[in-house]
Amino acid sequence: MLTMLLVVLFMLQGPVRRALSAPVMQSWMTVFVAVVVQALPFLVFGVALSAVIAVFVPSSFFARVLPGRPALAVPVAGMAGAVLPGCECASVPVAGALVRRGVPPAAALAFLLSAPAVNPIVLTATAVAFPGSPRMVLARFVASLLVACAMGWLWQRLGRADWLRAPLRPSLEGLGKGAAFWGSVRHDVMHAGGFLVVGAMAAATLRTVVPAGWLQAAAGSPAISLLALAVLAVVLSICSEADAFVAASLSQFSLTARLAFLVVGPMIDLKLFAMQAATFGRTFALRFAPATFILAVLVSALVGAVLL
Repeated sequence: MLTMLLVVLFMLQGPVRRALSAPVMQSWMTVFVAVVVQALPFLVFGVALSAVIAVFVPSSFFARVLPGRPALAVPVAGMAGAVLPGCECASVPVAGALVRRGVPPAAALAFLLSAPAVNPIVLTATAVAFPGSPRMVLARFVASLLVACAMGWLWQRLGRADWLRAPLRPSLEGLGKGAAFWGSVRHDVMHAGGFLVVGAMAAATLRTVVPAGWLQAAAGSPAISLLALAVLAVVLSICSEADAFVAASLSQFSLTARLAFLVVGPMIDLKLFAMQAATFGRTFALRFAPATFILAVLVSALVGAVLL
């Protein structure tokens, strides 16, 4: 099949070259490559950390560190996200490893949402991007942590075991530590990386077809601007280490609307939805992602009204 595809492309190289040189295709490829290149290093970092947890960290470690009550484990896991210097692509495989090691799903999900938004690198980038608005850093930290903990408690209260598929991993029994580590890394990179590419393709497609004039029109209404930037964060799928600089450039919008952009993006975007579906199952993602989006928008509006 690959040979036949190459023959067809060779025979149609003229039309294919003209199609790829079109401005819309140039824009699409730029966005696609940018999303993948931006996210891939952090995905590899998260996969490596996930393999370390799976191979070298005993299950008893989490029983000692986390409180026995899931309701208390959620905020502890949320605050633990502050020490992981990565983005959302790194947090998905790590959260999957935590679930496999027996961590309550509610606590693992709180970590999944908080780690990309409250770690020191992201908060430092936000301070640099908004030098005249120091409260934006505090607002991002507070809003993101509130959403992460609230979603963890919500899952503990309403979530069902059959909604969340246990993350799959090939058997590592009988292997040495080194072989088990590299086997785990290879499996997760191939598994999560494929869905990262799918999400990047969707983000590039939507970003190239949405007219830029729509954003200018939406900035005039506080409610619409808040929702518009939240949706834009989902579509653009920007890494959390870089999204603050994009938000700062959207100066026609209010600080509260830009806060929604910063809170929603690291928690749910197109590539992240694809990776969550790959790790925990489509049934989980179809329930978790919309609930996270709605709660993130509401909390951003509330925190923005108080702090900004």
